[in-house]
Amino acid sequence: MVYLKWGWRIVFWTAVVAFLHYTLPQHDIVRITDTYEKRVNPGENALFWSNASTGENVTATERDVFFIQTFRANDRPMIYRNEDTGWGWPPYFKFNTANLQARASDMQSKRNAETAQWVAIRHYGWRNEFLSIYPNAIALWEVDGPEARIIPWFNIVLIVTLAALYWAIRVRWNRFWDKRRAPEDSEWSEGKV
Repeated sequence: MVYLKWGWRIVFWTAVVAFLHYTLPQHDIVRITDTYEKRVNPGENALFWSNASTGENVTATERDVFFIQTFRANDRPMIYRNEDTGWGWPPYFKFNTANLQARASDMQSKRNAETAQWVAIRHYGWRNEFLSIYPNAIALWEVDGPEARIIPWFNIVLIVTLAALYWAIRVRWNRFWDKRRAPEDSEWSEGKV
């Protein structure tokens, strides 16, 4: 029974961490090399694409999606999709896909170290080549170079708040069950509280 309980806990917390890692904003420092538009038909991986309800024909199976091709400082490629999130999940309320694509096109640069323009891209999601999953770009801005550092204050505050909320609920839950199991030994029966 102990293995089952620990197995359930591991599965639960792995799912929570994976959900937060996928949903919370992340930042990459990259060099944009190209932008393009491609007609896609989300199939088995439709869970990782934004829904088509933001200004598009919701009955259409195919739709046009913007992509941003980049390279990191270690010369590894990274491709981002650029889709509106609309009012759906995750709640980024992104409606500026065309504007973001225009800014990305304007910030293109080549490999030359002296003239390379480095850009910070805020995104959510994962990149998986096997499943054809791309992170969704939310915002981008110019930075000084590939060693620029961005502190994710929103993620830090949210995770600390969630941890405090979890701790507060767990403490109250444990106190409740301790009093249910042995009410004569509790502080309530002794009149201390």
